[in-house]
Amino acid sequence: MERRQFSGGMQGKNLRYLSDNPQQSTSVTRVGFLLLEHFSLPAFTQTLDTLVTANLLRPDLFATRTFGWGEGEVISDLGLIIRPDANLMLASLQDLDLLVICGGFRTELKASEPFIQWLRSAGEAGVRLAGLWNGSWFLGRAGLLQGYRCAIHPEHRPALAEVSKAAQVTSEPYVIDRDRLTASSPSGAFHMALDWIKSLHGKALVEGIEDILAFEESRYRRIKPTENICVSAPLREVVKLMDANLEEPLELDQLAVYAGRSRRQLERLFKEQLGTTPQRYYMELRVTEARRLLQHTELSQVDVLVACGFVSPSHFSKCYSAYFGYRPSKEKRLVK
Repeated sequence: MERRQFSGGMQGKNLRYLSDNPQQSTSVTRVGFLLLEHFSLPAFTQTLDTLVTANLLRPDLFATRTFGWGEGEVISDLGLIIRPDANLMLASLQDLDLLVICGGFRTELKASEPFIQWLRSAGEAGVRLAGLWNGSWFLGRAGLLQGYRCAIHPEHRPALAEVSKAAQVTSEPYVIDRDRLTASSPSGAFHMALDWIKSLHGKALVEGIEDILAFEESRYRRIKPTENICVSAPLREVVKLMDANLEEPLELDQLAVYAGRSRRQLERLFKEQLGTTPQRYYMELRVTEARRLLQHTELSQVDVLVACGFVSPSHFSKCYSAYFGYRPSKEKRLVK
C-alpha cells in the first residue's frame, strides 16, 4: 500500500516517528556557547533547547559545548552558577562551526585585547559568530559586524552603534545576516536558532521542534511559512473544534456552520492557509493523537481507536499504517 504523506502543517508533529525519516549524511555541526558574567540564562537555554530537541528528532546533528573566558565558574543573570565545559582561550578554532557570545542585561561592556584578538581569529577562520542579548556588542567591538545587519537589546543599541559605526543596528528581535546571527531577547534567540536550523536541515525539522517547544505556534502553522500571513480567526476556531471533537468527528457542514462560513469557503480557507483539505487535516489530527495515546498511555488499542473517532479496528489499522508505515499494534509503548 502506498504511504500517505502528512501535510506540511502536520509532518513536524510526527517527524520522529516516520519510518522514512531521512538519515543525515552531513557532518555534525559543532556549536560553542561563551558564557559571559551575568549572561541571560533564558536566552542561552532557549537557543540550546532548540539544538537538543533537533538531536532528539534527528540524532547527532549538533554537538554543543559551553566555554568561559578564563578558569572557574560563571554566574548567570538569575544567580545560578554555571561551570563551563572548557576555557575558550584553550579551545581550537577547528573544533567550532558556530560560536555564540552569551551576554545579558548586566553583562559589562568591556573586553580585553586577548579576547578581541581571539574573536577576530575566529572570524578569519570562518567560524560563524552569534551574539545573544548584548553579545553582539563584543562582535562589534572586534570589528566583526562591519557591513552587517544585527540585533541587540534596546538598552545597548547606542553602545553598539558607537563601537561599530558601519554596522546596521536594527530594532528587530533577531537578525541572521550571512555568517552572523544576533538576537536581542530570549524569544529572539529561540526564533533565531529555529531559522538557522531551517537553513541547514529544512522546515520539517523546525516544525517538529516547534511542536515540542512552542505548541501554540505550531498548532496553526502555515504550510508556506514564507508567506507572512496569519491564520484567520474562523480557521483557528475550526481547528480548535476539530481538536475538541476527535472521538466523534464533526461533519464538514457542521464545522462550516460553527465557523460562520459555507462549506466551499471553509475548503478554500484550508487550502489557502494550511495547504490541505479539511478532511485530510482532521484525519491527520486524529492519527497523530492516536499515536500519542498509544505511546504515552496504557489505553488499549480499542480504547485509542474509539477516542480518536475510528469506526473499527480495520479502519484504524488501515489509516495508521497509511501514515506511519506499520500497524498500530506495532507502536512502541513509552510508558513503563
